[in-house]
Amino acid sequence: MEKITRAAFALLLAACSPGVSAASSADLSVTGSITPSSCTPRLSNDGVIDHGKLTAKDLEKVRPTLLDPAEMQLEVICEGATFFTLTTFDNRAGTSAINAAHHGLGMINDDQKLGSVAFALFEPVADAVAVKTIVSRNGGANWVVNPYLGHEALTSFAAADGPNTPIAIEVLNARLRAFTIIVPSKDLTVVDEVPIDGQATLQLKYL
Repeated sequence: MEKITRAAFALLLAACSPGVSAASSADLSVTGSITPSSCTPRLSNDGVIDHGKLTAKDLEKVRPTLLDPAEMQLEVICEGATFFTLTTFDNRAGTSAINAAHHGLGMINDDQKLGSVAFALFEPVADAVAVKTIVSRNGGANWVVNPYLGHEALTSFAAADGPNTPIAIEVLNARLRAFTIIVPSKDLTVVDEVPIDGQATLQLKYL
C-alpha cells in the first residue's frame, strides 16, 4: 500500500476592521505529496536487545558503566528507488541520564534515571554498493557524515565518493549498534530487581 505523507493545511485569515465595507477573504491551501513507492524497515531479532541480568556489583560505583555494545541488522526494502530518512521516537523521553540526544532507559524509584542508550549505523550498503551515513540536524538543509541514529536528527545515506546529499535507495542494509550506559551505582537505590526499560520507535520518512 502506498504511504501518503501527512497533508499540511494553511489557513490565511484576512483582517477585518469594524466599519470597513470591503469584502474579506480567506485562502485555504492543501499541500502534500504521494510517493510512487513505499518502504518497509526491518530489524533482526525483532528489534530486541537483551543485556541479560546484571547485579549491582557489576556496575561502576562512581562513573557510568558502559555495557557491551549490542548489534542487530537493519534492512529497508522499498518498492522502487526512493529518497528517505530515518529517525527515532524515544518512548522513554525525558529519562536519558547521560545525554539528551540519547534514549532513556526509564526511571526507578520514581525519581532516579537509570541510564541512556545511543544508536549508530555502520557499514551501510545501498543496492549492493557501499555508501556513507549522513545526518542533518536542521531538517535536511545541511548534511554531514555521521553514524548517529536518534530523535534529534535525520539520518540518510549518500554515495561513498559523492557529495553529502541523500540518494534514492531500493534496498538498504546496515549494522545498527546500540551503546547502553548505566549511571554510577552510587546514584541508584537498588533494593529489588530493576528492569532496563529502554524503548524507541524507528521512523522512516520520505523526502
